[in-house]
Amino acid sequence: MLVILASIFGLAHLTDISIFAVNLATLLGLGLGLDYSLFLTSRFREELARGRSVEEAVGVTLATAGKAVSFSGLTVFIGLSGTLLFRINILTSVGIAGFVVVIVSVLAAITLLPAILSLIGHRVNSLSVMGFFRRKTTATTTSYIPGQQEGHGFWAWLAHLVMKRPVSVFVPVLALLLLLGLPFLNVKFSSPDASILPADVPSRQAFDILRSQFNESEVTPILIAVQAPAGKNILSPDNVYYLYDFAHEIQKDPRVTRVDSIVTLEERLTKSQYQLFYSDPSKLQDIVLQQFLKSYAKDNTTLISIVSKYPPTSDETKALVQKLRNSAMGNGLTLQVTGGTAGIMDVVSGIYDTFPLAALVIVLATYFVLLILLRSVILPLKAILMNALSILASYGALVYVFQEGHFSEFLNFKPLGLIEPSLPIIMFCTLFGLSMDYEVFLLSRIKENYEHSGDNTASVALGLQKSGKIITSAALIVVLVCLSFVTADIVLVKALGLGVAVAVGLDATIVRALLVPATMRLLGHWNWYAPAWLLRILPQTELETEVFNAEPEPVSRVGKV
Repeated sequence: MLVILASIFGLAHLTDISIFAVNLATLLGLGLGLDYSLFLTSRFREELARGRSVEEAVGVTLATAGKAVSFSGLTVFIGLSGTLLFRINILTSVGIAGFVVVIVSVLAAITLLPAILSLIGHRVNSLSVMGFFRRKTTATTTSYIPGQQEGHGFWAWLAHLVMKRPVSVFVPVLALLLLLGLPFLNVKFSSPDASILPADVPSRQAFDILRSQFNESEVTPILIAVQAPAGKNILSPDNVYYLYDFAHEIQKDPRVTRVDSIVTLEERLTKSQYQLFYSDPSKLQDIVLQQFLKSYAKDNTTLISIVSKYPPTSDETKALVQKLRNSAMGNGLTLQVTGGTAGIMDVVSGIYDTFPLAALVIVLATYFVLLILLRSVILPLKAILMNALSILASYGALVYVFQEGHFSEFLNFKPLGLIEPSLPIIMFCTLFGLSMDYEVFLLSRIKENYEHSGDNTASVALGLQKSGKIITSAALIVVLVCLSFVTADIVLVKALGLGVAVAVGLDATIVRALLVPATMRLLGHWNWYAPAWLLRILPQTELETEVFNAEPEPVSRVGKV
């Protein structure tokens, strides 16, 4: 984390990085760093328990878990790379910070950690808690026998259950995930206001006072920049004629409280009187009119300010902005609509116009990486679909809690009634890589067994037994790290922490422990299907199988492998 945060600090001197990136870097850095350490250390202890020397155990650990960590880091890297396709600072900042996290975490896991394990050796098993590891290693020292389920305890029982009744597991788990994702159908995207801040912050207090004493939209009016053709004076009689008609037409809209412009200063003044006043502005005697004119008109441009009767984030105000943008004025006058509401609409539109492309890039790149690792055209597709289900469930939780306000008193926040538009994108890019993290570890272990035995059912069961506990433990670490963010004062940070915690928790439990193995059991040997021509052109990734099949050997041979 020190290296990660220092690197981000250095990059911030070269480009603008959102402060929000620090939150995500901390969350991902702690989660990935601990996960990768846990996976490698666990495999190292397992190889020691099989009778290998320290040097052999380190070599095999790097060739198996180390390789899985590298591919896992690559999938996280790909997921976060999608944020760079957006032209919004907070999203590009997340991508930059995520790259730093992945690079530092993977490099530390495959260089620093193996060096430490080599120095510690068998002392890695010292200070075991209540003899837990000793009992565990006793159960895992048996050989990998094709078709035979290994070990005892919860994960052996669960693997047996899933392999025996895959349909009975698949259908209810799939239904549960879809049910959890249903609230997302009612999602409402909008940028939040100062209400996301704690009630004791001065800016929040001032916002609450203004909102209670005045119309909330007074603070964030709709602004229209009206321009005449280049070289034309906006105050010419012809332009004033059209400005007058436009402004008074807006004033009639039932959603409008007030229109401030150079042609709505005094309702008793007629169109011709305004034309007369502005025909020679230097002769204006009224000081108020002079000051207003200086503030609202210059050369070929004038400003029209509109105060809505409804809050800036309301559907009524958004519809009013859209109506104004679709309006025409005549005489060559053009208008551009801005302000808080227009900004919100443009942010949402900009993000979700780009999102399909970003999602497509992430999915295709991830598929290609998993295709190389797993040498199957089916498993990468299944992995992507499983990821999508867990992300959908987290989106549903996001809407249920932060938009609709359930558990708001327990979590100490005021319901927003909306979802900040960048949050689902950040979660998608983060979770797609993070969830794939566990998929890579599970599938690489299953593939390891399958290439040794050729028995799909036994390999899936054994892979679940071998990796279930460690994946769940690693996910628990990430969930605890994410839940610590729920204590933050800023609602957006709370939402990110809870959303990631829900997705990772579901992903590592019911998805990886139930849905994935049940699906693989139903697919059978189709899991490993790939055309012969494709296998010929794919890079070879058989390193872990060679090491896996080998008996404990001298250091030189493991090094050669």
